[in-house]
Parts: sequence; structure tokens; C-alpha cells
Amino acid sequence: MDMLSIDNLCKNFGGVKAVDSFRCAVAEDRIHAIIGPNGAGKTTIFNLITGIYEPDQGSIQFDGTEITGLQPHQIAHRGIARTFQNIRLFPEFSVLENIQTAGHLRANYSVFEGFVPSPRRLRQERAIREHAMDLARMVGLADRAGEMARNLPYGHQRRLEIARALALDPKLLLLDEPAAGMNPDETQKLIEFIQEIKERFHLTILLIEHHMEVVMELCDHITVIDFGKVIASGPPAQIQNDPLVIEAYLGVGA
Repeated sequence: MDMLSIDNLCKNFGGVKAVDSFRCAVAEDRIHAIIGPNGAGKTTIFNLITGIYEPDQGSIQFDGTEITGLQPHQIAHRGIARTFQNIRLFPEFSVLENIQTAGHLRANYSVFEGFVPSPRRLRQERAIREHAMDLARMVGLADRAGEMARNLPYGHQRRLEIARALALDPKLLLLDEPAAGMNPDETQKLIEFIQEIKERFHLTILLIEHHMEVVMELCDHITVIDFGKVIASGPPAQIQNDPLVIEAYLGVGA
């Protein structure tokens, strides 16, 4: 069964076709990568999936339901969470507070209860804090739960961003270049970490990544795009020998 199904997706910015008739099916309980040269349209596709941009054309179905044109918070509530190419934490918030901000999106107490504490609100606040602490522990940040996010090393900030996404209790997790800026040791630890959270949280994962060792080791299926258009799709062994993929990355005649 497909967790995410995208058909004929198009997005133009002025006269530039950022995404051109993009099609992709992400199977449930799999890790799927979208790869391509810089400027190929990968992050634009993530922004379309999560409602940051509205497509000019096409359909996006998640878990059997059309989500095209929904607002970002509506899409998050349906079970899609993401991280960003450039880490977007609240730098002056603590580790725990950063995770709790996502947990509050699932709270269902009233606006009035937000100003006047009720037993229901207090129960939910306690549950959100306990869940945030569990996630901090799971990503190896429990001992730094009170530390400001801006003081964390880069690799730990990446883990915190993923923990915050997990606080939304997603079915589908979108990771935008999670290994960007990491050294080989950090990259290997990230691969193991992604495999661990996939199994523990029963996630389907869609990622964008330039580190081919990450893609080849992690992914079940790869979709390759160039100038916003799909040029290849298949398992890693097929993709790494595809002549169109080699040409897109290395140039004509490579």
C-alpha cells in the first residue's frame, strides 16, 4: 500500500518550471529518497507536500486521502512531519521546550483553558512534557534537556529537530538533507539513528539527500529528478547504474 501518492505535480515560479509533471509513490513502511542535482526542485516538492506552496497542477494523496491545497497545520494534523535543510529550531528555547512546542499542536483544550488552567489542560501539559522527555531520552539528549538549543553541537541540533518532528506522532516523516554538514562518523551514526526511529515508531520516511552513501545504505527506493522532472525511479542498485542519472550528476559523456 502507498502511504503517499503524487501525480502530475507542477509548480512554476514566474517563467521557471520548478516542478514539472512529478509523479512518485512512497510505499508504506519504506524509506524512499528523492535525489537530484542542486536546483532540481527537491525542496520545492517537500514544500508542496507540506502545504507551504500550493501546486499549479496535480494531486497529492496521503494515506488514501487528498491533501492538495490544505494548510500546513492541517497536513501536520493528518500525520506528516518534516525537518528542514537549514535547521529551524527555537535557539533560545531549551531542548525540552523545542520538543514541547510540537506536542502542543496536538493538545485539544480550549482557548479559555489556555488562560485559566483546568484539570484537563494540566493533564495534557503533563503528558506533553513526559512525552517530550521520552523523545529527548530516545535521541540521546536527556542529559541536556534544559540546555538552550543554540548551544548544542550541530549533530545534536539535527537530532533535536527530528525529535521535535516525532512529537507530532507522524505516519510519514520528511527529512530534508539530514546529513548536511556532517563528517563521516556523524553520518554513519545518523544512518543508524534513522533506521532505529523508523522501526521504533513504525514510520514511512521520505528523504532528500546529497550523501549517496546515506541514500544507498538507507533507502528501499529512489526517485531521481532533474529540472523538476523525474528521470529515473527504482531500487538503489538500478539507480546507481542508470545512464540518465550518471549524466545528470556528472555531465554529458561522463
